[in-house]
Amino acid sequence: MANKPKTRPRQLSVYLYVPNIIGYIRILLNCYAFAQCFSSKRLFAVLYFLSFVCDALDGWCARKFNQASTFGAVLDMVTDRISTACLLVILSQVYRPSLVFLSLLALDIASHWLQMYSTFLVGKASHKDVKDSSSWLFKLYYGNRMFMGYCCVACEVLYIALFLIARSHTENLMDVIVTTLKQGSPLSFLVALSLFGCSIKQVINIIQVATYTLKLDQTCTYLIQFRIVLLN
Repeated sequence: MANKPKTRPRQLSVYLYVPNIIGYIRILLNCYAFAQCFSSKRLFAVLYFLSFVCDALDGWCARKFNQASTFGAVLDMVTDRISTACLLVILSQVYRPSLVFLSLLALDIASHWLQMYSTFLVGKASHKDVKDSSSWLFKLYYGNRMFMGYCCVACEVLYIALFLIARSHTENLMDVIVTTLKQGSPLSFLVALSLFGCSIKQVINIIQVATYTLKLDQTCTYLIQFRIVLLN
C-alpha cells in the first residue's frame, strides 16, 4: 500500500501574528483616544498610554513566539510615529510657541524614516543594529533596553503631562514648565524626570538624522558607481 504524502502544517499568515494583532489593537486604541482627547482628557491619557504599553508588549510577543517580521516592524514604527505626531500637533495648538512641537514632529519623522530606509537599503536585519556607529550614546541607546525604554517612556509621559496640565489653548510652554517644576510636587518630579529623558531622546534623533543621512548618501553614491561600471 502506497504511503500517503504527508501534508505540511498550514503556515500562519504574517497578518495574524500575535504581535501584529496587538498592533491592530493599538491603532484602534489611538483612534478612540484622539476622538475623545478634548472631551475627556483623562480617558485620552489612559488609552494613549495603554497603547504605548502595548508597544512594548508586541515586541515581547514577537520574541516569545518567534514571530518577528518586516511587516510587524513597519506597522510598529508607523503606529508609533503617527500617534506621537498627532499628539505633537495637538500640543502645538495648545502651547506657544507652537513651532517647538512642530519641530519635534519633523525631527521625529525624519530621523526614523532615514533610519528605516537606510537599514533596508543596506540589507540589515534590524534598524536597531548600530554596531558600526561611532557614537557611544547611540550604541548605549540601542544596546541597553532599559535606557531606551526610559527615554521613550519619558517622551510620551512628558507629552501627556503637558496636555493634561494645559488649561487653555494659549499657554506659554516655558511658563507652564517652570511653574510646574517650582511646585515641588510629585508632578514636578515626574515632569523633571521626563524632561531629562525626552531631551536625551531628541539628541538621539539628531544623531540618527546626521548618521543615516551620511550613510544614505554613501550607499546611493556606491550604487550609482556600481551601475555605471555595469553599463560600461
